[in-house]
Amino acid sequence: MQKTKINITLDKDLIEFAKLYAEEQRTTVSEIVGQFILNLRRVKRNDPTEMILSDPDFKESLLDTVSKIRSGKMKWHSYEEVFR
Repeated sequence: MQKTKINITLDKDLIEFAKLYAEEQRTTVSEIVGQFILNLRRVKRNDPTEMILSDPDFKESLLDTVSKIRSGKMKWHSYEEVFR
């Protein structure tokens, strides 16, 4: 997908929070904004993915897993280790 640039204006404290959050999550502010807008689009289109992600337990588990992956705390296993 081809990307293009957009300029937005936000309060300084919100920008600082977004930068810190992105750094903690090992992502970018652009990715955060993109995911937020993508989520809005899914909700608007009644995407079934949104129904799955709206389950609080699933969402919490997913966010926990993503956090572990980004922090390097996730232990990866080979196919052979999992399916012997």
